[in-house]
Formats: sequence, C-alpha cells, structure tokens
Amino acid sequence: MNLPKDIYRELRTIVGTKGILTTPSELAAYSFDATTDCHGLPDVVLFPTSQKQVSAIMQIANRECIPVTVRGAGTNVSGGSVPASGGIVLCTTRMNRIVEINRANFTVTAEPGVVLNDLNIALSRDGLFFPPDPQSFLAATIGGCAAENSGGPCAVKYGVFKHYLLGMTVVLASGDILRLGGNTIKNVTGYDLPQLLCGSEGTLAVITDVTLRVLPIPPCRQTVLAAFDDVVIAGKGVQKILASGTLPAKIEIMDNWVIRRIEEAMPLGLPLEAEAILLLELDGIEEAVLKETEQVVDLCTNAGARMVRPATDMDEANKFWLARRSGFSAIFSHAPTVMAEDVTVPIDKMPELISRIRAMERQNDLTIVIIGHAGDGNLHPSILTDKNDTEHYLVAQKAMHQIFAHAIELGGAISGEHGIGTEKRKFLKKAMQPEAIDLLKKIKQVFDPKGILNPGKIWE
Repeated sequence: MNLPKDIYRELRTIVGTKGILTTPSELAAYSFDATTDCHGLPDVVLFPTSQKQVSAIMQIANRECIPVTVRGAGTNVSGGSVPASGGIVLCTTRMNRIVEINRANFTVTAEPGVVLNDLNIALSRDGLFFPPDPQSFLAATIGGCAAENSGGPCAVKYGVFKHYLLGMTVVLASGDILRLGGNTIKNVTGYDLPQLLCGSEGTLAVITDVTLRVLPIPPCRQTVLAAFDDVVIAGKGVQKILASGTLPAKIEIMDNWVIRRIEEAMPLGLPLEAEAILLLELDGIEEAVLKETEQVVDLCTNAGARMVRPATDMDEANKFWLARRSGFSAIFSHAPTVMAEDVTVPIDKMPELISRIRAMERQNDLTIVIIGHAGDGNLHPSILTDKNDTEHYLVAQKAMHQIFAHAIELGGAISGEHGIGTEKRKFLKKAMQPEAIDLLKKIKQVFDPKGILNPGKIWE
C-alpha cells in the first residue's frame, strides 16, 4: 500500500526527521529478516524513542487501518519481522534504556531495544545474569526475545524467556498504554497477560518495556566436548546423561557437515572425523561442577563417544562455544536458500527424529544439516537448497513438511523458539485442535480488532 503524503507528515512530526526512513534503498533494508526466502517491502520505517511516540504512531495506524510490523534487530528466522502487508515497520532499536537493575530483588526493567548481550554485560557488574541465550545474543533485542519467547542453549537447565518474565508495559493497537504483571515472582492477580503476550510474535500489542527476574552468576563453569561416530548415538547419549540425574546447563549438538564447515572457516580444533559432537556446560559451585564433569565424561564414554575432552581452560571453552554460535553462519553461507527449521520432540524421541531425518536425506538426495539444543529436544534441521531451482526447492519443501509431520507424530511441536511466522501457518491446523485455534483467533480479535498488528503471521 502507498500511504498518503499527509500520513507521512504526521508520522514525521512524531518521530522527527531522524526517526523516519522512506527512500527505496532504506526501505529495502527492512524488507527481510534472517531467513533467506521471506521478503516484504514496508512503506515507511519508524524509530520511536519513547512509549508516548509508540502510542501516537499506533493511534494513526489504527485510525487509518495501516499495517504495523514491530521489529527489533531482525535476527528472527521465521519471517516474523518481515512486513508482509507493507505499511509501517516500527523499529524499537532506539528504545534501548536499561531502566533499573534491582540487585536486592533480582529484577531488571529494560526497554525493548536493549541488546541481550548489553543487558548481560550490565547485569554482570552486579554479579547477575539473564539466562535465556539465543545464539543471536550479540544482536538480538529484549523486545524480540519477548515476542518470540526465545530460548537458547541454557534452556535445558534454566528455561526460556517466559520463565523470567514478571511484567511488561505494552501499547495496544488502539494506542492505549497498559502496565501488565508486576515485579514479583508470584502473582496470580487475574489472567497472566504478560505470559499471553510472550511469544505472540508482535500480533497482539507493542511491547515497550519488560521486567525480568535475573539470577546470580554461577561461580564455576566447565565445558565438555564429546565426539561420536554416529549422530543418532549422540542423541541417545543426551537422554542417558539427563536420565542419570546430572543436569548440565547446556547440551548442544552439531553434525559432521557443520564441524567441517566451521573448521574450514576458522580452525578451532574440532574433531573432523567425528560424525557428531555434543558440547556440554556444567555450572554451579566448584565442587559440584568437578564431580558432575567426571560423571558426564563417564556417561558420554559409556554412551559410545569416541572421545570426551573437558576444556583445559576458559579460552578453549570459549572457542568451542564460538564454534557452536558460528553454526548457522556456516550453514547460511553455503546455499542460496536455507530452510532452517525449529522442531522440538520429547528427549527420548530425539534419536528417532534424527534417524528419520537422515533417512529422508538419503532418499531425496538432499543435504540436511543437524544442529540444535539437544538438551531440551529442540533441533534445527536445515535443508540447503535454491528457490530458483524449482525442482530441487519443491523436494526440499516436501522434506521439511515431512519433518514437521514427524515432530508432531513423535509428540513434539513445529516450533520450539523461532515462532510460526509466515512459513508454518499452514501446519497450525495439524499441530493444534480447531477449537484451540478458534479461541486464539478470538483473543487476537480482542487485542487487535482491525487486524493491523503484524498481519500475515501465524494465521492463514
């Protein structure tokens, strides 16, 4: 859609000349996210710096029925921040104040544009940290993490974003400002609206600040690398570790394809002969970490690992985790189009899912890369393809759809942390009961009666 000139003038009055983008090249920069095949051109990009400005923008959008897509850093990989219907991209990156760190009560209040890594740097000065750690934490913003209910490697022990969300301030589609939740861990005053908005992918309201629970930094950490000759056996090893009663903070998995690509780009000493590696981190008091490290080494060895190696020091540990963070970069740099997905299954079903994915790879002559958060059953199978090669792309799409079907059949979910966005909408009917979908649509109608917030996402 093309906005009338007077609307541009109104919006410029709100955010100022430095807070609005309108040229074709500027708009193009906000037409995509971290996916490779989702695009949508906005009519205008706005950078509010206050809750009051967000409210004024939403009042105009509501009055004129202009679509609004809220965006943070654009690191999401589901098409969630792509303006599928044009209109306004409301970018919150300039709302980047850490409002308060309350050391006495272990809470922090921050605006949506605060970068997750910056938040943890600030918290660390008070001996605190915020556990959810999506691999894009160097750029990902707090607002985006809330909108997607982000997780990351630490989820196996510490949980995901919603487990730390105490309260938030939001601007509704109408422009009304609401303060929801509070500052306490326990709060059952009515329905839990912050939890409803967490993971809603910008379809219900605009988040303008969040209050989060934080934790003391563990005094000791130890990373362990375990190499396996079979990625399925590595998956079985995860279940054995967790069944033993030992609970690592992180358990990540990477297959041989990822290992080799990372070593080609930046040699870090990963075992090139391994078909898969598990990266684990133990944390807590030193005595417990030492004991648990011994247990993990024994458990991995008994599970069939060809080699198990605790990191000799923090420098080596950082190299191992740098390799894991580089996984998606390695994947996305090796194909024009990458279907990087996000399915979750119960821990004991993960080896079966991996086995089925490997069978599909062979049957369809595809490259399907296995990487993910093995400790909570959240895998990111990634299919390398090219949307300009119609035949190959269709085969890849069919395979990805089958992976969704396998996840559901095994008692899992079609999204663990990336959200539904644009590409998974058609599978919602297979993942949820029709009555549940109808109920969710009614909730959307209550929050956003004109359907202006992030249209084209979640719902077909």
